[in-house]
Amino acid sequence: MALLNSQQISKPLAGYRVLDLTTFLSGPYCTQILGDLGADVVKVEAPDGDSSRSIPPHFVDGDSAYYLANNRNKRSISVDLKEAKGIELVRRLIAEVDVVVENYRPGVASRLGLDPQRMTTDHSRLIWASISGFGQHSPWKDRPAYDMIVQALSGVMSLTGERNSTKSVRLGIPAGDTVAGLYAAIAVNAALADRERTGAGRLIDVSMLDCQLSMLSYQSAYTLIADVTPGHQGASHDSIPTYRSFLAGDGREVVITANTARMWRGLCSAIGQPALANDPRFDDGGKRLENRQALWDILEPAFLARSAAEWVDVLNENDVPCALIKLVPEALADARESGRDMVVSMRNASGKEIEVVGNPVHFTGGTREAPNYPPSLGGDASSVLGEWLQMGDEEVASLAKAGVLRTAAQSQ
Repeated sequence: MALLNSQQISKPLAGYRVLDLTTFLSGPYCTQILGDLGADVVKVEAPDGDSSRSIPPHFVDGDSAYYLANNRNKRSISVDLKEAKGIELVRRLIAEVDVVVENYRPGVASRLGLDPQRMTTDHSRLIWASISGFGQHSPWKDRPAYDMIVQALSGVMSLTGERNSTKSVRLGIPAGDTVAGLYAAIAVNAALADRERTGAGRLIDVSMLDCQLSMLSYQSAYTLIADVTPGHQGASHDSIPTYRSFLAGDGREVVITANTARMWRGLCSAIGQPALANDPRFDDGGKRLENRQALWDILEPAFLARSAAEWVDVLNENDVPCALIKLVPEALADARESGRDMVVSMRNASGKEIEVVGNPVHFTGGTREAPNYPPSLGGDASSVLGEWLQMGDEEVASLAKAGVLRTAAQSQ
């Protein structure tokens, strides 16, 4: 077996071409993952660009921080898909790629003249991934779907909120979008692996709602098996009463995950009450769950005796898994110090440098390169069309003059 060089190790999708027809978040998040893994991702944008470029309130040289968070390691061309020549140009690009990713509402691609079934029939090795709110064949397929819509419909929001509150809240991260993007990236990689064996492409149908349902995990099993209706979880757990957060004396919160008998004994020692471990109300997991309010009535005032940072030290000394609930700036500061490249710098064409969260996937033996700054609108028309379609500068200029393409010069 030939030895792989460091670039092949760190960029296992190098050599694969991905046409990105997506906007906003679920699709761009998927294609960013593929770009991080080395694929040549070309983002096809409308003449006015991906709508996420203009989301307030933070901008860098005219592009939203929201856009910059989800579009690194890509190139951009801007094509007017309302023009017949624009559709024809995209069809020509599809003939040259391994993967197409789109997140149109079901039926829109076909109405544009880019029917996925037809495309994969014409190009038998093509992998076409569709991300939508409810799936290509759902009775709700024509409904609009956004992150909070699928969080609500999946039951996720019904679990999110304080236990003593009737008001549900959305997760503070866009899980409805990002989880769908993750599943789509997993499916694309599986389809590429399968194509190596069979030579055949695939149609992939990813539903944001389905992905959120899959994330219910044990809560869905509790409902289906025990016929219960889980409620707001707050910062605690339905099965383990010593798996929750506690307010410390300085107003900060610390979380503990004392899951085992050994950890339970360590917790009792940490709070200075070792005899509590043998209290007949709490001496096994089932009893602790049954008597959880009585247990919390003991633990909650105990945690007010020290600062959160002090509790972290004491709990660690007693082998109780714990953590301070950190603010986002604190978490990112830690990430800079971790040595895992989870906060990385990118520099745009004007020389402006920004930081973003990096790629969490590491490959042993590979060298990690700095990511490419998200592309300017239409900024790669000449290079992409020249490399993929052998199109000369005059033909690119002609298409731009006809309004089919919008180049970087026109976007300025």
